[in-house]
Amino acid sequence: MNKIKVGVVGTGFIGPAHIEALRRLPNVEVAALCEVTAELAKEKADGLGIARSYTFDELLKQDDIQAIHICTPNFLHYSQSKAALLAGKHVICEKPLAKDLHEAEELVKLAAETGLVNAVHFNLRYYPLARQMKSMREKGELGEIYSFIGSYLQDWLFYQTDYNWRLEPDKSGDSRAIADIGSHLMDILEYITGLKTVAVMADFNTVHKTRKKPLKAVETYSGKMLQPEDYADVPITTEDHANVLLRFDNGNKGVITVSQVSAGRKNRMSLEISGSKKTFSWCSESPNEMWIGNRDKANEILMRDPSLVNEDVRSTITFPGGHNEGFPDTSKQMFKEVYAAIAAGKQPENPTFPTFADGYRELLICEKILESNKAQAWVTI
Repeated sequence: MNKIKVGVVGTGFIGPAHIEALRRLPNVEVAALCEVTAELAKEKADGLGIARSYTFDELLKQDDIQAIHICTPNFLHYSQSKAALLAGKHVICEKPLAKDLHEAEELVKLAAETGLVNAVHFNLRYYPLARQMKSMREKGELGEIYSFIGSYLQDWLFYQTDYNWRLEPDKSGDSRAIADIGSHLMDILEYITGLKTVAVMADFNTVHKTRKKPLKAVETYSGKMLQPEDYADVPITTEDHANVLLRFDNGNKGVITVSQVSAGRKNRMSLEISGSKKTFSWCSESPNEMWIGNRDKANEILMRDPSLVNEDVRSTITFPGGHNEGFPDTSKQMFKEVYAAIAAGKQPENPTFPTFADGYRELLICEKILESNKAQAWVTI
């Protein structure tokens, strides 16, 4: 088998997650790793068992590398994705696709002109029961959608001493909680329901208006604490928590809450979609079961099981029922579809995976939510 050789750029939390998922695909080889310096790239590559290490410019010159995964901080996504496309590489980029709509629009256009495969890592679509809800809705089992209630709650920025580059607008943009996790929620909302969000009303809260930035390196999600003298006070301008009212193109309404300061909620995305026939409810911290609500008969629990889900959902499931699958599997299932396209050599006409165009859509929604919070008013999308 001639394996597709891949280069991964960035080794924070998400880069190794991409690598682990890619290594589970039989037609893919993670051949190279890239970091900001040659020395760091070599250190990280050795630790992850990757033979070749480069700086970014060097990586793009490697003719045998067909695809690039951009897993760097947000402010680098645009320039690195653009450079990779211009170098003739297929690109899988972390979200957000860019820092603003102008950059994202340029990337969508460039990707279309090149014909190269382009994807944005909205991997949470690939929980099998998320696709099952979409499939059931498409078959008319949900009925007309009355409302969407969603939340995405985390606690990794709960303490004033919690700090990360995502808190710095020059690296992550003017929105944090909405851009970071709200983007996943808004993407999966439209993916499952088929609705378009046409207006938003947002209200943000910055719980910790000043945070203590470590003067020593602390890894994301590590939970490590330093001494008082090891911190510097930094003013915070991005949101820890946000509530957003939504209006949809079918005339009905929804609401979402996102928070990175909810103690005990480690990474909990929760969805409740109410229709004229049923209600679907699902939570990412219990991803292998889905609640189906009925008015005139007993409610139901559907377990993730390839023999029980719809036929068009089975490709997202690897193991039999009762053998739980979770977050690491979502990236594998997404990359399986992306690399089928890469093996074919071009972007499909109707991709099943999230593309740069989807990245643009979520950036547009997030910018309108940010605009709404500033105006404290409804904003049309």
